[in-house]
Amino acid sequence: MDLSNRTVLVVGGTSGIGRELARRFAAAGSVVAVAGRSAEALAELAADGFGTFAMDVTDSASVASARDAVLARYPELDTVVTMSGVMLLEDLRDPAHFEVAATTIDTNLLGTVRVLDAFTPHLVQRGAGTFVTVTSGIAFLPFPPMPSYAASKAAVHSYTEALRAQLEGTGVGVVELVPPAVATAGQEKVNPHALPLGDFATEVMDLLGTEPTPREILVDRVLMHRWAERDGTYDELVAQRSQALSMLPGRRNAAVVADF
Repeated sequence: MDLSNRTVLVVGGTSGIGRELARRFAAAGSVVAVAGRSAEALAELAADGFGTFAMDVTDSASVASARDAVLARYPELDTVVTMSGVMLLEDLRDPAHFEVAATTIDTNLLGTVRVLDAFTPHLVQRGAGTFVTVTSGIAFLPFPPMPSYAASKAAVHSYTEALRAQLEGTGVGVVELVPPAVATAGQEKVNPHALPLGDFATEVMDLLGTEPTPREILVDRVLMHRWAERDGTYDELVAQRSQALSMLPGRRNAAVVADF
């Protein structure tokens, strides 16, 4: 993928990985817009020269309105990155967890589908462009304290595979970004194994810039997750990561940090 001459929308680019990737695309020479819910973050990004748009991926009307505004300003849009997501602890012994599950699925899975649906007609009509979906190493190697997060990201992986197949021949490519634990929003204090954000973004942009662009963007740190079943390490690693169930409220043991 040529990173120097694209028009990119990063949905969920107001913080963390999305914000850093927006900056990297801009530094490479692309025109970059960001959509998200945080008015404060959008104002900061606008001051830095990014196009900014309010969008709540759990609200179809909000997604459609933002889509119309984006395409009015950037009719040449050719790349859409779907970053929005929530990552929440969830105790399946407590029936109240269902609210967390519903929020997670609505944001991570259905939010992704809403964004893809909104921009698919535009990219197909152009006959060229790229979707970048974002899953997680946890999609392939679950982290038991976050079951709905793992399920939602596994579903986005499968949906991405189907989208790629259905868009075959349209000129629209579909790329899946699979992050490991990345040190954002203080996560480095919770998980000392988290990959520094700058290192992650550098590796991602190098992979995106290759020709042909890989269908899956897999930094080195996520390979143990992606290929655990193939490598015969899946059961051992899930058991190891299950120790982190002590992170859940009401569990007696002190929290155990896992390399997720």
